[in-house]
Amino acid sequence: MEVTEVKVFPVNEERLKAYVTVTFDNSFIIRDVKVIRGNNGLFVAMPSRKRKDGSFRDIAHPLNNEAREMIEGVILKEYERELDKQVVQ
Repeated sequence: MEVTEVKVFPVNEERLKAYVTVTFDNSFIIRDVKVIRGNNGLFVAMPSRKRKDGSFRDIAHPLNNEAREMIEGVILKEYERELDKQVVQ
């Protein structure tokens, strides 16, 4: 599995920093991934849906730490690149 495209849509909110769309192998897309500034720095939150009991459940997510780290790394790298482009403009 390879991430073939990452589109970052920055937002200017206190904790939410960007929405991201990720494409895998030019054939599968996940929208509404979020970059969030937490207490320990940036992290990636997968798209989720609110349940009847008020809790949230991921709609799509990696099944192991290796896949999660790979996806997070690619997303955060592209997020930083997008921020750098905005500073230059």
